[in-house]
Amino acid sequence: MYERISINPKICHGQVCIKGTRIPVHQVIGMLANGDTTEKLLKEYPSLKRKDILYLERLKKVNQIKLSGGKITCQPQ
Repeated sequence: MYERISINPKICHGQVCIKGTRIPVHQVIGMLANGDTTEKLLKEYPSLKRKDILYLERLKKVNQIKLSGGKITCQPQ
């Protein structure tokens, strides 16, 4: 369904995460919303890839992913 994110109840208590990592999507979206740059995110999270960030930005732009109160809502593709 989503090529760069996953939901697994055994990883991060079932939070939506960047696929192949334990980085919650809400963390990345929140940091971007607070003005952090892609470069800063890549430095802070070495397992994060530029294409992961671009993918999240694209989903957010077309309203397929929303952050509200620290929770992520994914709309079906």
